[in-house]
Amino acid sequence: MEEWLVEHKIPLGVWIKSAIEFLEENASLFFDLVKDGLGSLIDSFTALMLLVPVWALIAIFVGLTYALHRSWRLVALVLISMIVIVNQGYWAETIETLSLVTCATLVCVIIGVPIGIAAAHRPWLYAVLRPVLDLMQTIPTFVYLIPTLVFFGLGVVPGLISTVIFALPAPVRLTHLGVSAVPPALIEAGKAFGATNRQLLWKVEIPYAMPTIMAGVNQCIMLSLSMVVIAALVGAGGLGKPVVRALNQVNIPMGFEAGLCIVLLAIILDRVCKQPVARRKD
Repeated sequence: MEEWLVEHKIPLGVWIKSAIEFLEENASLFFDLVKDGLGSLIDSFTALMLLVPVWALIAIFVGLTYALHRSWRLVALVLISMIVIVNQGYWAETIETLSLVTCATLVCVIIGVPIGIAAAHRPWLYAVLRPVLDLMQTIPTFVYLIPTLVFFGLGVVPGLISTVIFALPAPVRLTHLGVSAVPPALIEAGKAFGATNRQLLWKVEIPYAMPTIMAGVNQCIMLSLSMVVIAALVGAGGLGKPVVRALNQVNIPMGFEAGLCIVLLAIILDRVCKQPVARRKD
């Protein structure tokens, strides 16, 4: 039976290869436009942040942290973490990573939140999306690096696209969860006051679901940051590049220094983005 099944193998790989070749031949203009647009966006954002002096940018981050949280302990954590990153000599790489994470998160939010809202109002849509989201989260990232390399070539764009594929399910799922969890009594109260469907969405459902939606955004940021090293394998810059170089050269100091900077950036982003939501919820 096993030999018969192997002999009658379903040529999934051949079909996917044919589909990729078809898209490459017939949609190359579209992929070029996407590559140029996203590449210019990330490069411009990175160049703009690098134009600002290091200490001025640190002061901006520290001031923003205090304005959001009013916590001197968190301000001290952000300040010390950024000073350590500068001390290790990875400030430019950190800014490149921050640009990639920011752009990936924006793309995921722009796409994922509306899809999550639509899925919350249409159960059949979420039933269709669920296996797709499971596939996006569980398939090894190196598998979809191959088609992104074919379509977009080496550079930051295939890293961004792969990061979006990996991180997109988080805002979709948590937006769906938040909107679906709105109590029917609130919906009925809104309808009793004559609210339209649009008013119910913007004045009842989204405000109630906002803590859950923001939790999805926070998860999206963390998932995007976890893709830094993998994105470096396809030409993206940032902190993943020295990690990959250290792996190839078995350079322990470089690997641990770059890895420490990734950890510090993750702590900063997690604390700054997550805690205001928790405070509002309490």
